[in-house]
Amino acid sequence: MRAMMLAGVAVVAVGALVMRMPAHAADMHVVPPPKVDAPAASGPQTVVLAGGCFWGVQGVFEHVKGVQRAVAGYAGGKADTAQYETVSTGETGHAESVQVTYDPTQISLGKILQIYFSVVTDPTELNRQGPDEGTQYRSDVFATTPAQMQVAQAYIAQLDAAHAFPEKIVTRVDMLPGFYPAEGYHQDFLENNPNYPYIVVNDMPKVAALKALFPALYTEKATLTGIRS
Repeated sequence: MRAMMLAGVAVVAVGALVMRMPAHAADMHVVPPPKVDAPAASGPQTVVLAGGCFWGVQGVFEHVKGVQRAVAGYAGGKADTAQYETVSTGETGHAESVQVTYDPTQISLGKILQIYFSVVTDPTELNRQGPDEGTQYRSDVFATTPAQMQVAQAYIAQLDAAHAFPEKIVTRVDMLPGFYPAEGYHQDFLENNPNYPYIVVNDMPKVAALKALFPALYTEKATLTGIRS
């Protein structure tokens, strides 16, 4: 769907998206925080999160205090298939992902995951998010350490046990095999194109939800990558 819009079929696509996607931050809610969080660490930490189109995932985390950088890219497949057109076939094993680098003295992994499950992704949708279908749009937490994997797995079990969502969570947790930054034109897309129809319908409500639901962690000034083609 998004690829069609990029090709110029925006008018018809947006009409369908408006009917299928929530349009208000009120449709999202804060899930309980994790009972188990990552141990204290020194220096910047990194986790890679997939939750649908990477434009929105990146756009949200660029507005989170304590996040030093959020880079759109590909994870789950091999280096030689980490290109947008190839990943879009859904046959590479890659997921559109965002490498989130954060300061653990300002924000914990647990809080990042709470934001992720509250406003970034619908963890009950299998191999899709909203209008975007395919394994490349799956919900997946790519851990960079065994401790991160344990925290993510325990949190998903906690949320399922608490029935935080109406259906079972299908978000995967994998050790990160490698992360490959996306093409420059994908970086900071939400910030550079706030009026782009797909962004308006699908992703700006997520940023609005972040501001409404996590006001203490929201920053108006986005932390941009500065990456260009």
